Amino acid sequence: MKNIWNILFLEERPSIGLSFFRIFVAMTVGLHVIPSFFHLDDNYLSTAFKTLDYDFFAAPFINWVQKSPDGLVIFFVWAFVITWFCFFIGLFSQISCILMTGCCYYFYALNDFHIGTLSWDILLVTLFLMCLTSYHGDYFSIDALRRGDTDAWQRTRPFFIQRLLQLQTSSTFFFTGLYKITGEGNWITGNPIYYLMNYPVQGVTKNFLLKEWMAGHPHFCYVTGLMIVATELTMPFLLFIPKTRRAAIILGLCWHVLLVLTLDVPTIFLFLFPAQMMLFIHPQKITDWISAHRRINAQSPRPKIIYDGECGFCRASVLTLKVMDLWGKLEYIPGTKGMSEMRLDLPDGKTYGGFFAFRKVAWMLPMLYPMIPIVYFPGSGIVGPLVYRWVARNRYLFPVFHVCTKGQCHL
Repeated sequence: MKNIWNILFLEERPSIGLSFFRIFVAMTVGLHVIPSFFHLDDNYLSTAFKTLDYDFFAAPFINWVQKSPDGLVIFFVWAFVITWFCFFIGLFSQISCILMTGCCYYFYALNDFHIGTLSWDILLVTLFLMCLTSYHGDYFSIDALRRGDTDAWQRTRPFFIQRLLQLQTSSTFFFTGLYKITGEGNWITGNPIYYLMNYPVQGVTKNFLLKEWMAGHPHFCYVTGLMIVATELTMPFLLFIPKTRRAAIILGLCWHVLLVLTLDVPTIFLFLFPAQMMLFIHPQKITDWISAHRRINAQSPRPKIIYDGECGFCRASVLTLKVMDLWGKLEYIPGTKGMSEMRLDLPDGKTYGGFFAFRKVAWMLPMLYPMIPIVYFPGSGIVGPLVYRWVARNRYLFPVFHVCTKGQCHL
């Protein structure tokens, strides 16, 4: 029993999947909550019409939140935006997750009408699990860059959080299917799909390609409903059985795509649930796949980054690039002392320096993709080199490794 417990929860596996999942959790939370801030007077301020979920919160907590002055609501809005952004980029990942989750609890207790109770419940359970660990900041994060660990992408951690997230996903499937055959509107004795296909345009269904055809074929709708129930009830077992896991992941992804294409559903179904399906991929397979690509790139001609090897600021900057270089696409070569700018030599013989070298590198490293719109913004070709040269001339002002002082960099 102890060995089974260790295998299920305590065995250490690479945490890169959880780091990737953090980004999608942040996207889901942001797209759920931030739009509700655009009309604070209708959603959260004292002028708003509010609905309260006493099934989720204790009455004293809701009563306390309802006494919030408008100034306190504004404070929580800014607190959410700041902590959400820090969580999204992975800056102090666990702390920012805890603070952001606290803000989410506050807004849910303040008014659940504009988001939806089910969406809030699923999000808050996911966020609670994410608050329990800092492992989601191991990679694809500012925390990873601060640590300067070039092997962060293959760092192993206890697997228990990812396992709990898997259990949350599988149980959501199972109990959703169970509700369809035990609650109101039983899918075995009724035909809710047929009803939805004939529902007014203003309802929950979209005008997809087969809607009109399905609206005239009740038997097809009934069989489709039974297949949906069977999928939801069996999905937990298919996901945890190694031989059926890959097919179950593909089935789950297709299921969510069809859901988004046919129904007006919350963003959790668009961003969160597909990412949760990817958590069932064994992390070691992900790192093995990355390692294989790194070996292939290492054996091929690679672009070369040439930098001042005797400048601490330069070495720290290159270390940051190495952390971001997940696929091992670049080769890093220390150059002569006193180089004024970094140089990029491509295998085809082209050479770029300074800002323009950085702009080329941004296309090669996934963690730099968010910088592409900035470095290609109109006018960046003029402003970028000026900023780069200023930083290069004044790099002793940036106390990296305490080796750049008095205008000189030395070992």
